[in-house]
Amino acid sequence: MLSESPFIPTGVPGLDDVLMGGFLREGFYLVQGDPGSGKTTVALQFVLARLAAGESCLYISLTESRKDLEDAARSHGWSLEGLEICDLTKSAANLAGEPEASVFHPSEVELGETTQAIFAAVEQAHPKHVVFDGLSEMRLLAGNPLIYRRQLLALKDYFARCQATVVLLDDRSSPFGEIQPESLVGGNIVLERTLPQYGSARRRAYVTKVRGSNFREGYHDYRIAKGGVFVHPRLVAAEHHGHFARETVSSGIANLDAMLAGGLTTGSTALLIGPAGVGKSTIAMQFVISAMRAGRRAAVYLFDEVLPTLVERVEKLCLAQEGGLQGFMNDGQLHAQQIDPAEMSPGEFAHEIRRAVEAGTRVVVIDSLNGYLNAMPEERFLTTHLHELFSYLNQNGVLTIMVVAQHGMIVGAGVGGDVDVSYLADSVLLFRYFELEGEIRQALGIFKKRTGAHERTLREMRITSAGVSIGEPLCEFRGVMTGVPLYDSQGEVQAGGNPS
Repeated sequence: MLSESPFIPTGVPGLDDVLMGGFLREGFYLVQGDPGSGKTTVALQFVLARLAAGESCLYISLTESRKDLEDAARSHGWSLEGLEICDLTKSAANLAGEPEASVFHPSEVELGETTQAIFAAVEQAHPKHVVFDGLSEMRLLAGNPLIYRRQLLALKDYFARCQATVVLLDDRSSPFGEIQPESLVGGNIVLERTLPQYGSARRRAYVTKVRGSNFREGYHDYRIAKGGVFVHPRLVAAEHHGHFARETVSSGIANLDAMLAGGLTTGSTALLIGPAGVGKSTIAMQFVISAMRAGRRAAVYLFDEVLPTLVERVEKLCLAQEGGLQGFMNDGQLHAQQIDPAEMSPGEFAHEIRRAVEAGTRVVVIDSLNGYLNAMPEERFLTTHLHELFSYLNQNGVLTIMVVAQHGMIVGAGVGGDVDVSYLADSVLLFRYFELEGEIRQALGIFKKRTGAHERTLREMRITSAGVSIGEPLCEFRGVMTGVPLYDSQGEVQAGGNPS
């Protein structure tokens, strides 16, 4: 017979991963956070999940009335039917006015009566799990740190004898100097909420301690939406090593595949870099279309372009048939998502990509990194975050294509882009504009490919209504990368070829 698991699911998506299993049975946990950080929502998710599992639960509240809890649950589409609620908010409010006519300190009257009411509710309900929402009120009733500490220890001992799992909620509104409640609990979870200069609130959680169990350290982004709190555990690439055979993903353009000695390799990262409008996104989508035609699933994340524009442009240039891209999306072979970075945190974005990979995606396009980085200027360590994300994708056999726009329309050789991520890439495709005989043209070169051989020539690229074409090597030119090429022979230059 299998032994019972020492962990209890928290009911909060992603939080069990952070806690490496969930809450410990008969554990004594503290959830801290400022008002609006989601403490009550987390607590309700926990007790409702345990009720669904057939276990008795008690919610003791000194801050939220029964109506407040029912309103909170209704906003997420939940019902509190079956949940025992001990509403002490009215008692606490009435007691708050009594000291004016009393010679006793509140800790001698209100605190004792509140504690007795808590014990009576537990004796009546016999719960397996208890949520206590009101540590800040208990601190106020205690009056001084010593009484508060002794009262908290008494509650801890009482619940341990009841063999109940307890979750305490604290809004940290009335701290007591050096005496902090986390020193008395078995586990401590902190919820943070900050407002950036622009966009929605950024929320992240971290765990400071869990006695008797391991946990994932560091910050973990989370989101409050209809349905509750959703935690996005910090991505650790070292924990995700998949087994895969390297394959070559072609672009479907003969001369481009020749430049890449067949194409790009799965389990690698490709950087497409060049000025705006030079054709980076179009080439990226060539690889996506080719991969899907070979039966692979793909995901495209757009920061700089709206989804309808992508669909229209790709159908004209890459598919040569009306409705082709939308067909891939309808079949579930392509996941295309327009990202609003003002509403999405880096952790949530990584979670979206991880979910796509776990669903079978083998080609991921991020278009572009400029939009990703520039839209979140207040987020620190985004480059390190990207390094972890790309390592995870490489280790799981995914071909990652990242598009980076360099500053300005004409960029000379050796001039770096606004975002220096070339060290993250296994392959680098460099795009350039150049002027020839009064016409603006485009050139493409392969500067790096760790996974195999590649051409070192430059070729002209043309994008027309008929699609994308790559010409022969521009052998008789020098200075193409500067934007103004020089050539020895005279005559008209053919598209993608040498001068006649």
